[in-house]
Amino acid sequence: MRKIIVLSMLSLDGVMQAPGGPEEDRSQGFKFGGWTVPYGDETYDKAVQKELQPADYLLGRKTFEIWENYWPDHAEFWPSINDGNKYVLSKTREKSDWKNSIFIESLDEIKKLKNSEGKDIHVWGSSQLIHLLLKNDLVDELRLKIHPLLLGKGKKLFDDNANPSSFILTDSTITSTGVILANYIRDGEVKTGNAIV
Repeated sequence: MRKIIVLSMLSLDGVMQAPGGPEEDRSQGFKFGGWTVPYGDETYDKAVQKELQPADYLLGRKTFEIWENYWPDHAEFWPSINDGNKYVLSKTREKSDWKNSIFIESLDEIKKLKNSEGKDIHVWGSSQLIHLLLKNDLVDELRLKIHPLLLGKGKKLFDDNANPSSFILTDSTITSTGVILANYIRDGEVKTGNAIV
């Protein structure tokens, strides 16, 4: 069985939209594209490079279309992205000229993919897909970069439909610019107690 790992850059209020540049994703009038850029440092860059190691990828259609127009011509920064399998959840696309792009249509196909043999599956961007995965308890790890700013409106990492579940913090670092790099693994059901004595 493969692990599904969500990798996300987010603001304190959970916005994950367009972290890389002004033109990345302007949908719904989002005007803060590139909001992660001022927070880079050596620690941050090393963490990103580690996350760009070879994997397979599970993407929503919108994220895939942003990537398909960029990464094939910019692979010097992320060589493994062109070689990895890119599984795209879409009901409107069936093919792409970008090599190793495989289109799937359903949650059942994602479950089959997770239960197959192969590399871990990384999910980048793809807010609606992440909501679907969290709702169906399919996320094994969260690798988050939490930036010290509020963005207000924008696509969020979490919505109100996530399956209640607990995670264990396995690694954390704070960069010189105040970004919290936090890795979590799935730990089962939510545990409750009584704080009133």
